[in-house]
Amino acid sequence: MAKSSGKIEQQAIALAGVAQVARMVDQISKSGSYPVDFLEPSVNSLFVFDMNKAEDLFGGIGGVKLGLQNLSSILASRQAPETRDVVRYVFSILHLERQFATNASMQAVVRSRLEHASFKSEHFSGHVHDVCHSVSAIYQDTLSTFRFRIKVNGSANHLQNSQNADIIRTLLLAGIRSAFLWRQLGGRRWKLLMQRKQLLEASQRLSRTLELV
Repeated sequence: MAKSSGKIEQQAIALAGVAQVARMVDQISKSGSYPVDFLEPSVNSLFVFDMNKAEDLFGGIGGVKLGLQNLSSILASRQAPETRDVVRYVFSILHLERQFATNASMQAVVRSRLEHASFKSEHFSGHVHDVCHSVSAIYQDTLSTFRFRIKVNGSANHLQNSQNADIIRTLLLAGIRSAFLWRQLGGRRWKLLMQRKQLLEASQRLSRTLELV
């Protein structure tokens, strides 16, 4: 099993959570599809309130494998035109999290409603889409009220689909959760430039370890 060690590795895992969300939001908005194997760990991260290591947020490092791959590509500057929106979503999520972090009352509301949604998901819901419907409302009532909003680009057919919209909002909230953890671990936007090589090496190393499992 892949293991992480060290502050940079922990930051890379948390940041990979943001990259994973960004990749799936881009995929859903443009194709209407998503990888269930990574949707569930990202959604479930919203209901992890206490953890010892960053990977606990995703049920293990394997739960954020897609994010580690995309983070590696972003940090290595292998950015094809089609990934431009993914990069924009990553930085938009980091920006929105900073606003969220300064609003203690909103944090309390989100925490309380996520705890309630977690109870419902454990006892009454058998499908991730039901959970996304509940969490989507939390995002709309809280983070959507900020002046800064994350604009999602894609096909109108896919974006107007209510189920897709619920999943996208849920993923964006999951991205905020990962960004919150990244900042708790010492991550800062200005450090991305200074620590870019270290983060790249850490994300690549963790990805290679997963491939050997």
